[in-house]
Amino acid sequence: MDKFSIHRVPLHPSIRQTQPKPLQTQQSFKAHLQEATNQQELKVSKHAHERIIERNIEITEQEWQVVSDKVFEAHSKGVKQPLVLMDQAALIVSAKNATVITAMDRTEAKQQIFTNIDGTIVL
Repeated sequence: MDKFSIHRVPLHPSIRQTQPKPLQTQQSFKAHLQEATNQQELKVSKHAHERIIERNIEITEQEWQVVSDKVFEAHSKGVKQPLVLMDQAALIVSAKNATVITAMDRTEAKQQIFTNIDGTIVL
């Protein structure tokens, strides 16, 4: 007859314990907000891109950064769809999706009624 040997396997395998990570120093809410907004940027929808080109609206990188920062700040305060009024343009933005929905120049914006917005950002 063959010899059988039985080996016992522990029910709870040993788990290697990792060293606890040191706690990071606490940052202020403002620092967290700036960190979060610096990592995000606005997208421009196809429709808005076409309107910007059609209407010869020029927005510099610095201006986009300011718009982006203000939109994310407004979103953190509960605004979902702000109207952004700039010197040269008016933008409707979905803060939830971080997307510019449409754009028009300021002279055209004077004659418009804006609906479905829940906040305004004046730059």
